[in-house]
Amino acid sequence: MTKSIFVASLLSAAISVANAQGPPLITKRFTWDNIPYKVDTDTGLARGEQLGYNRCNSTTEGPSSLCQTAYINSLDDFCIWAPATPGHTVGEIEGEMIAWCTNPGHGTRVMPEGTITGVQFTRSPDYVQVVGFMDQTKINMIAGDAGGEMDPHGADLRGNPLGGLLFTNAFTGTYVQAVEWHNFNGGNQFCLKACDASKAPNDARLCEHIYDTQGCGFNAPSGARDKVFESCASNSQNPPGSPNGAVPPASSLCSTFASTDIYGPSATVRVPIPGASTMSFSSIPRPTPTKPSSSAAPSAVSSGSKTTGATPSQTNGAASMKAGFMSVMGMAGIVVSAVIFA
Repeated sequence: MTKSIFVASLLSAAISVANAQGPPLITKRFTWDNIPYKVDTDTGLARGEQLGYNRCNSTTEGPSSLCQTAYINSLDDFCIWAPATPGHTVGEIEGEMIAWCTNPGHGTRVMPEGTITGVQFTRSPDYVQVVGFMDQTKINMIAGDAGGEMDPHGADLRGNPLGGLLFTNAFTGTYVQAVEWHNFNGGNQFCLKACDASKAPNDARLCEHIYDTQGCGFNAPSGARDKVFESCASNSQNPPGSPNGAVPPASSLCSTFASTDIYGPSATVRVPIPGASTMSFSSIPRPTPTKPSSSAAPSAVSSGSKTTGATPSQTNGAASMKAGFMSVMGMAGIVVSAVIFA
């Protein structure tokens, strides 16, 4: 076989592997009023099917919700990804995570009181992020689990979680999709950063997804402190992996609150978005997505049920798929380089 035919065969194989996964999650763009019931409709693939659904409202909210549309709006209104059921580490089921939010109103599960023990929300010119501390056992994470990363990429490009969406009203006052984001949970700490899609390609650099073992200090440096609840304006960090990328950026206009003021049934304060004039959570209307149709409406699923999601064994089996995918892509790259520079 000639070099050119061999290279073409490898590239064809790599393209076939990629195409078999369907369109990458990162290319799927939605407006708030046009969220589909499920973002990931692929079937028969190594990691199984999307566990939950994306069209969420009052009919899906509660302790059995499998909503996979998350939000990051302000200090008192954000979500992070966590397991639907206890018993597995983040690394085992990162493709099956669901949204847990600080407040009701999004059709998700709501974090039990006391989950968040300290947090800093920051709004920079390029992103919004929350970094903080938590009792991770309250959201079905195993005590002591060092955790892992969720982002809209993954080895098969379907995202972690599969089909997970993130929206924010912090940039414009209306809900827009954050295309690039990353969320690290583990060791009783968390961080979620949503990058402004209007600043592309800078959004991809600031919400980098390749440093999945480096954690929050590397990917989302901040001044967060346990037992402190504050909302600040901030400069943008240097991109993760770049010189000084892990240096916390300067913050300003900080406001500090008591946890009881902003979380739980006794919450009375709606926190203004720092550096955004007088715009606040309470001044931004909460649009309601179209309710699921009767044929697609999620039923009251118990927290232990999985009607459509990948099982942990399917998720663990993704490791071999990932290795094969990366092997094909890597081999194709090596061969192409060899041919070009031979």
